[in-house]
Amino acid sequence: MDSLTHYVVSINEALNHFIWGPVMLVFFLSAGLMFTIRSGWFQIRHIRLWIKSTLLACFKDKKVIKTNDKNAISQFQSLCTALASTIGTGNIAGVATAIASGGPGSVFWMWLSAFFGMMTNFAENTLGIKYRYKNKKGEWCGGAMYYIERGLHCKWLAVLFAVFCVLGSLGMGNMAQANSIAVGLKASFHIPPIITAAFLMIFISLVIVGGIKRIAGVTDKLVPFMALCYITGGIIILLLHYKQIPGIFSLILKEAFRLRAMGGGFLGYGIATAMKYGISRGVFSNEAGLGSSVFAHSSSDVKEPVVQGMWGIFVVFVDTMIICTVTALVILTSGVYDMSVYLENMKNGIQNISATALTSAAFSSVFPFGDKFVSIAVLLFAFSTLITWSFFGQKAVTYLFGEGAVFPYQLLFIVMILLGCVTSLDLVWSIADTLNGFMAIPNLIAITFLSGEVITMLKEYLKKR
Repeated sequence: MDSLTHYVVSINEALNHFIWGPVMLVFFLSAGLMFTIRSGWFQIRHIRLWIKSTLLACFKDKKVIKTNDKNAISQFQSLCTALASTIGTGNIAGVATAIASGGPGSVFWMWLSAFFGMMTNFAENTLGIKYRYKNKKGEWCGGAMYYIERGLHCKWLAVLFAVFCVLGSLGMGNMAQANSIAVGLKASFHIPPIITAAFLMIFISLVIVGGIKRIAGVTDKLVPFMALCYITGGIIILLLHYKQIPGIFSLILKEAFRLRAMGGGFLGYGIATAMKYGISRGVFSNEAGLGSSVFAHSSSDVKEPVVQGMWGIFVVFVDTMIICTVTALVILTSGVYDMSVYLENMKNGIQNISATALTSAAFSSVFPFGDKFVSIAVLLFAFSTLITWSFFGQKAVTYLFGEGAVFPYQLLFIVMILLGCVTSLDLVWSIADTLNGFMAIPNLIAITFLSGEVITMLKEYLKKR
């Protein structure tokens, strides 16, 4: 068993080094930068428009909240379903991992990737609405593989995306989430991972068999509640440490561009490491560039592709600019993170405190029950991600093999929860990182070649308004 694990680790490390090397980091940022420039910096210049069309629309139009279409979900439900997939352990453990492994500077690169990622997500979901279609049951068939096949006319690349999506649903969308739940509950409530796995498998089964309607029915209630609770807890801590916040922002910017040599390595180690963990953890959290959120947005009853694209911008904004930032500032202002100690441990090959434990320590510095608060937050965040990614995986499996493959996939998905709960955290995160990168390659290629269509639709929409 040890030899097999060592073999898996070796292969994954080689793939991970390639996927999250300089080429892929530039690919992620350049795609978002391209859409940002070609759209005239839409996410800034038209911030009032996309907020009015998303958040404010929820208060003005009941149809945005609830739909009468039995084969679709509302725009708000598509938002919550997309957020359910993005607001997961990446917002808690992922941010902590980025800071622990890449230093405070990684937060800057997380922000930067999210800023450009807003337009990447806009492009994905605009194309997703344009190229979706209804099947014989009247249900929407949507996802990145459809605009790859129908827009780019590249079937093999669409199949490749769908394969990576299925693998990603079992890694990032399943094992990483289940593992974080199990670790958190064991640390805070002394619940054995096998017990956590059993209950997760039961509850997830009850939800996913109901399809997108049941999943959306859960997420539109769970996501707003859990997000507001977590943000409120974080803001309380930040208010108590408000004097440190300006210094922390200065530290983040300074460390993002610090040149540092470690262990005889090259001088730019500090910047390269901060970029790697900041961008990879940012993508892990907001999923901009992966094409995964297209599954949720394509099930919306919206008619205008650009409107759904703006919901995509809002998803990345909430996920990274708000929730991930709250986590990062809580960790850095609470005093539980000592950069010199973490860097020295990394240099000497000493294992630092686990990611979830770091966030728990930050909340516990103010709240006596901080570790339990974080564990419950991880449970809710990861649970919502699990049920949503099961739907994403089902859509990809249906594209590859047809409706008959859905039930076997659901069984496999449930079994993988057990494996995720009892597998080491480092291996799970590393595998999830690798699968993220592979899933992004065909999607980024497609939206780059279809960028002209996205910009044309945006310009026509703005002219109509």
